[in-house]
Amino acid sequence: MKTKTVKRRAAGVGPQPKKHWQLRLYVAGQTPKSLTAFSNLKVICENHLKGRYEIEVIDLVQQPQLCRGDKILAIPTLVRKLPQPVRKIIGDLSDTASVLVGLDLRPTA
Repeated sequence: MKTKTVKRRAAGVGPQPKKHWQLRLYVAGQTPKSLTAFSNLKVICENHLKGRYEIEVIDLVQQPQLCRGDKILAIPTLVRKLPQPVRKIIGDLSDTASVLVGLDLRPTA
């Protein structure tokens, strides 16, 4: 008679599945500030979310109606759609420490 071994992981024990990050960057054309924000975001994602992120860039010059869905009031604005809750960060994302805290990638000091 064969026995079957079932492995179970206790809650909070062992490796947890990695979260997938869905980020949306709202810009207005290819201005220096927009390009800087995108560049800074790519560096942050590669350093802290490698292989676990998706960036959608929305150019409000080409599609101004899309700003209503996420209630965008200033640009560039980064919106973290996933993981929940939704978070927003305004600016060129040059203050890496603040962006990490804003995205919940590093705890507040």
